[in-house]
Amino acid sequence: MWRAVLILCQLFVSVRLLQFPVNSTGTIRPQDCTIDCIRQGRPGCDFCRITSDDINQVLGLTSKNVLGNCIPWPCLQLLGDEDPSICQHYVQAPTDVQVEFVPNLDPNSDTVVVSWKPSQYGIAFLRGFQVTMQPLTGSAASCQLFLFRRNLTLSASHAEKVYKSDPFPGLPLGSHYAITVMAVPVPERWERFYRSKIFTTRSCEEKNGFQNCKADWYPKHVEVQQRGTVITVTFNLAPLSLGIKTYFTICSANGKTTYTEIAPNYSLNRTHHSFELRDLIEGSNYTCEIAANEIDAVRKLFRFQVKHSEVVFVSPSWTLLLPLCCAAVAIFVILWVIIRRCHCARMNKSNIKSESIRQLEEVKAQEEVMILSEKCKNPPRLLICYSSNDGPAHVNAVMKLGAFMQQHMATQVCLDLWDSLRMAEEGTLEWFCHRMQESDFVLVICSKGLCRKGGSSEQDLLGSELMVSLIGAEVGRAKSDGRDLSKYMAAIFNYSEEADIPTELGLVFRYRLTADLLLLFSQLHQVRLHTPGRYVKINNISEQDFAMSPSGRALQQAISDSEKAMKESS
Repeated sequence: MWRAVLILCQLFVSVRLLQFPVNSTGTIRPQDCTIDCIRQGRPGCDFCRITSDDINQVLGLTSKNVLGNCIPWPCLQLLGDEDPSICQHYVQAPTDVQVEFVPNLDPNSDTVVVSWKPSQYGIAFLRGFQVTMQPLTGSAASCQLFLFRRNLTLSASHAEKVYKSDPFPGLPLGSHYAITVMAVPVPERWERFYRSKIFTTRSCEEKNGFQNCKADWYPKHVEVQQRGTVITVTFNLAPLSLGIKTYFTICSANGKTTYTEIAPNYSLNRTHHSFELRDLIEGSNYTCEIAANEIDAVRKLFRFQVKHSEVVFVSPSWTLLLPLCCAAVAIFVILWVIIRRCHCARMNKSNIKSESIRQLEEVKAQEEVMILSEKCKNPPRLLICYSSNDGPAHVNAVMKLGAFMQQHMATQVCLDLWDSLRMAEEGTLEWFCHRMQESDFVLVICSKGLCRKGGSSEQDLLGSELMVSLIGAEVGRAKSDGRDLSKYMAAIFNYSEEADIPTELGLVFRYRLTADLLLLFSQLHQVRLHTPGRYVKINNISEQDFAMSPSGRALQQAISDSEKAMKESS
């Protein structure tokens, strides 16, 4: 009997040792416990959050921001070096990484919690997880480290358990992030120990509602009334809590555009405001946009027609009719004399177009359109990478793209086709590494043959598998160091697909050419394409007019030829 009781006690203790902090939803959340508790394997230390103070104490460091560096911490130093084999086994990457938004009181930021499941491969040797939150815009990353107690061994059934991180607060709305969950330990000789997921925080409208967002707010109710040739526009004002003080409207008709800035007087009316549009052309149809005077503000479109003004006659009394007639005759005589004297001057000017009026129209147009010069004193240096596995037509399209960007996009292009002498001197691999370090930007032209194996030469191999690996390693290193990822870009021509972009380039900006030439120019020169009431115009780059230049037509023809060659080869 005592033996049976002893067996039951042992079973009870073993069950208690495998218990996790599981809540009512079946998920496992981290606990507060110390490094000593983890090392000694005491109950209650099954899934512990490790703070920067714990790291500093164990490793003997004094920096307060050690945990923010997001380095996979040495397993031996954290869990003890009595048994080195505990940190030398293969553990595969977690699965089913999800991001959940949780409530917070800050209207300008989001708070998220990350959840995942451990992989069943190597789960018996799993020691914990590290979760990294990396903004794609390049600011510092934040990390959370979780460890199991050293004598805890998970079974394959725990691969169905859902683990959750602590909240990541203060994420700005509308921002892009890459979340990475890696399994601990992290031996250097193994790969695929982490799982990444890109997500975007909610917009202000999604979180706070439309009426509480400055960037998303726009006048919802617009009323137009005409009095003579004057148009009175009435619209609803933004809530005072948004801090919007001024607005603007842009009206176009007959090829002319008029910009009007509006500054309401909130002491008179806090909900609506009326303003007048003057000097309008009778009988013309106007298309107008109205918005808050904020960057990237949403605009409200409205249209109206300026009707011909009507003169209403009122029957006067006979006692007033005679003086009015005499005054009208006198005015007529005076006007006739003036018109007679100025007749010759008017005849001379009637057939000559006023140069001053034309210049005034051009000045007004420049007030609405900011033309950016194509010449740049210090053009950005761009390295274009590609694969020659897709045939000479694809290579020709890449070469024509480089010529077009160098001529019309104020960019210094580096292409192996133009630097064969230096490549022969340095060697293909060293040339590529040197140019990647020297360049301000690296653009990878992705196609079906980019990662196709079996190149016929070293250059073919570099242009595909090895090139992608090197760039992917640089992107991963920049992400780990918290550096800006905007240096690296991926692009596809019209005949390629999103699936042709390798997974190693999943974190970089993507473009489809030639439709996104303006967006590519914006990233290369760090300029905004739109501001309130103005927009940047770069000649020969937009999708409508890029083919007007000789190099643009050559690029368009090269892309068309490459597309035909692709279809014939398939």
